[in-house]
Amino acid sequence: MTQSLKIRTLINRIGRIDAADGWSDDLNPTQLAALGYLAQANRFSRAPSHVADFLGTTRGTMSQTLKALERKGYISELRSDADKRYTSYDLTAKGRTATRRPNPLEEALQTSDPAMTDSLEHALTTLLQTMLKANMGRAFGQCIDCVHFKTGTPKAYCDLLSVSLESKETRQICHEQKPRLVS
Repeated sequence: MTQSLKIRTLINRIGRIDAADGWSDDLNPTQLAALGYLAQANRFSRAPSHVADFLGTTRGTMSQTLKALERKGYISELRSDADKRYTSYDLTAKGRTATRRPNPLEEALQTSDPAMTDSLEHALTTLLQTMLKANMGRAFGQCIDCVHFKTGTPKAYCDLLSVSLESKETRQICHEQKPRLVS
C-alpha cells in the first residue's frame, strides 16, 4: 500500500467513524454537517448553494436537507426583503443545542498533544487547499484571513461586500473568502 493510499484510507475511516456518530435523535450525518456549517457561517454565507458548495453536494440534495431541518425545528428560513428569491437559514435554539453535543473526534483532538494537532491542522489545511485548487473549489475561510478584510476603523470591514463586520463575524466562515497570501 502506498503512503498516499494509506493516508487516504485513514482520513476516510476517521471521516466515516465521525459520520457514524452523526446518527442521533432525529438527525442524520448530512443534516448534522449542515447544522455545523450554518453554526460557523457568517450572515452572507447561509444560502442553500453555499451549504452545498461547502459540503460538496448538489444544491437539490442540500435544499431537501435544509427543508427537513426546518420541518424538525433546527433552522428557520429567512427571505430577503430586496430579493424574494434569495433564501438563507439561521439556527434555532434547538439547532444550536444540536451543534454543541459532544463529539468523539473533537474530544480525541482536544486531548492530543498540541504540537501534533497544530501540525495536523496545517497539513490538512494544505491538503484541502491543494484539492480545492485542482477542482476549482471555494476556500470558505474565515473573514479575518481574507484579502477583503480590513481593520483600522471602529469595526472590521469587508471591502468586497462594503459592509461593517461584527467582532464575531471576523472568525466566521465566508463563501466569498479569498485567502490572504502570507509572506
